Amino acid sequence: MKDRRILYAAAFLRALATGMIGVLLGVYLAKLKLGATLSGVIIAAGLVGAAGAAVLVTFAGEKWERKRFLIGLALLTGGGGVLFALTRDPVFMVAAAFLGMVNGMGRDRGAALILEQAILPATASDEGRTRVFALYNVLQDAGHALGALLAATPSVLQRLHWTGELSAFQVSIGIYALLMFATAFVYLPLSARVARSAEAPKLVVSPGSRRILWRICPLFALDSLGGGFLTNALLAYFFHERFGVDEGGLGVLFFLARVANALSHLAAAWLAKKIGLVNTMVFTHIPSSLLLMTVPFAPSFWVAAILFLLREGLVEMDVPTRQSYVMAVVRPEERTFASGVTHLVRMGAWAVAPSFAGLFMKGLLQAAPLFIGAGLKIVYDFLLYAAFRKVEPPEEVSAQSQ
Repeated sequence: MKDRRILYAAAFLRALATGMIGVLLGVYLAKLKLGATLSGVIIAAGLVGAAGAAVLVTFAGEKWERKRFLIGLALLTGGGGVLFALTRDPVFMVAAAFLGMVNGMGRDRGAALILEQAILPATASDEGRTRVFALYNVLQDAGHALGALLAATPSVLQRLHWTGELSAFQVSIGIYALLMFATAFVYLPLSARVARSAEAPKLVVSPGSRRILWRICPLFALDSLGGGFLTNALLAYFFHERFGVDEGGLGVLFFLARVANALSHLAAAWLAKKIGLVNTMVFTHIPSSLLLMTVPFAPSFWVAAILFLLREGLVEMDVPTRQSYVMAVVRPEERTFASGVTHLVRMGAWAVAPSFAGLFMKGLLQAAPLFIGAGLKIVYDFLLYAAFRKVEPPEEVSAQSQ
């Protein structure tokens, strides 16, 4: 329980920082007048850096001490945030985003998440696993929500006449870096059972798990490719350019969105007990994509905001169920690798999409990323249901046998 509380606290702080930068990043890049294409490259660089860290965690996570790994990731992310705040040169911004794994998704999907999700199942029974993941995600979304409110910091600083516009953004990004540094201290009391020694046996993935991962990873990549068109930074850029909403208004919007996400996670745990993990993932995800496609047709920001928030009340219900499902269908000793490889393909796809999204927004249609992202997610849902509706986790198999 102690380790679970520590992981919950670290996830909350990291989400607080991620929710903040997810809103600020797109608006800050717009204020710098870098253009949609270069802004997309900078956002993508942060996601590429995060994907690189995920590779390291996936293949070395069971050989290195997890606690040191988690602390090192926190320090590196905080350091990257400091560098990003101190420069306005696009080349250095790309480098800082990459090295610091600056996350424009607005949601915490980094390498630390891989290790935390591999640890969490050991703190619960099969029946309680999905609820543990649901609470983990509730805390994350609470952090994302409050972080979105913190994105109003530049507006507050300017209204108090404490600093200029761009300097206010740089101070706010500095706050993001401090929050990331704080997670390193939270990890310090983690118990020894979290660690893996350097003499850990070589990872061998069972044939059954290997087949599942080979089938599910391409599907997760497709889903994340769609998600890469829908990062918070790009959505904030869209709302800012289309409706003229400032960072204060965007902070409130994304705060409400994260509140809707948090409530949906608890609903997902309840629904999964009724209809199963895969059914919950698919049957809530498709309506959320259809709702997103209606946002560009909204006649005003208020209508667009309502449609967007309805979408956010459904889109994250697949997150705790997906995490619980993957951890359930592989062996305990394979969980770090399974968590890592599924996150890796997702992060790789996330990293690819923003650059194309920026190009499409500039040369095709401002709302193009919303249509493309939602369309790819719908295709993913149909393919996932077809491939995995009969692959049940242990708790669903035992429930049918009773």
